[in-house]
Amino acid sequence: MSGVLTGLLPYPLLDDAAPVAVALGSHPQLAWLRVWVIIGALAGLTSVILVLMLAQARIFYAMAHHGLLPPAFGKVHPTHRTPYIATLVTGFFAAVVGGLLPVDILGELVSIGTLIAFVVVCIGVLVLRRTRPDLQRPFRVKAIWLIAPLGIAMCTLMIGFLPVSTWVRLVVWTAIGVVIYFTYGYKHSRLRA
Repeated sequence: MSGVLTGLLPYPLLDDAAPVAVALGSHPQLAWLRVWVIIGALAGLTSVILVLMLAQARIFYAMAHHGLLPPAFGKVHPTHRTPYIATLVTGFFAAVVGGLLPVDILGELVSIGTLIAFVVVCIGVLVLRRTRPDLQRPFRVKAIWLIAPLGIAMCTLMIGFLPVSTWVRLVVWTAIGVVIYFTYGYKHSRLRA
C-alpha cells in the first residue's frame, strides 16, 4: 500500500489524516474511488468504535462481578440481557473524551493501550504454555517460542516511537486505575478470598 501511495503522490504530500483519499483525489481517473475509500474508512472506524465500547462494557461487567468495581457496573438489563449501566458509562465517557481531545492524541492513546495489551497477551501465552501445558487450547499457534517474542519485540518497538506525552498520559491513566483499585477494588475483591 505504501508503495502504491508513494507511486501516486510524493510522500511529503501524503502527510494527511486520510492519505489514501488524498492520493486518489490527485489523479482525475481515480477520483471516483476517493468517495468509496472515505465511506469504507468511516464504516471501519464506526465498527471498531462499537466493538471497543462493547468490549469495555463487558470488562467493567466482569470487574464488577469480581468486586473490583461497584455492583452497578454488573447490572444486566432485564429485557436485553446486556450490562446496560457499564455500556452507558462507557458510551458517555467515550463521547466526552472523543469530543474534547484532538484526534491525534486519541490515536496515540489507543495505540499505546492496544500495543501494551498485545505485549501482555504474548507474555501471558508464553507463561501459560510453561505453567499450564495441560490446559485445553482450541487454538494453538505454531512456533510460539518464536512468534510471541517477535510480537513482544515489535509491539515494544512501536511503543518506543510514540511521543513522550503519550507515555505521560499512560502513567496518569494507570495511576488513576491504581487509585481505584486500592480505594475500592482491594477491599471488595472476590478474587482474594
